[in-house]
Amino acid sequence: MNKRVLICAGVVWAAAVSAAAQPANRPPRDEAFKMIDAYVVSNLQESLGLNDEQFAKAVPLVSRLQKDRRELARRRMEALQEMRRLLGSGNATEAKVVEALKAVRAAEAEERAGVQRDLEALEAVLTPVQQAKYRLLEIEVDRKIRELMAQLRGQRPAANRRRLQPNAQP
Repeated sequence: MNKRVLICAGVVWAAAVSAAAQPANRPPRDEAFKMIDAYVVSNLQESLGLNDEQFAKAVPLVSRLQKDRRELARRRMEALQEMRRLLGSGNATEAKVVEALKAVRAAEAEERAGVQRDLEALEAVLTPVQQAKYRLLEIEVDRKIRELMAQLRGQRPAANRRRLQPNAQP
């Protein structure tokens, strides 16, 4: 593992530990997102085998993809929360539910279209092998974040919990 990867992992780890240790004083979400983005960017060139020109083109595209993905997911969650409030209020008429469902579906469609647009722009500067490596990098980063969060909560990842339980099913 190279030095840059270790430094970025350390920064993400330290921020997460700090946030877990003082839940009332958690760093803003944007800071956590910036740290994750920095980790992805720091691994981008080496993990994908990008030349300098590709790296210079890919960094803003990856940043936009991550930003748009988060923003669009936020909009979808807001629409879902509004639907939950409506259903929980006791004032949900069929017409109101239909409108809430339309808003959720529209947000989901916008999310898919936005992410697809951003991925296509990024993939335009990558070779097919680099495209595949990028998809795997995203999965690996997501897995590491989930594991880190589970550790911070004092839990083991679900796969490990199953192995440790008697008579656990695979």
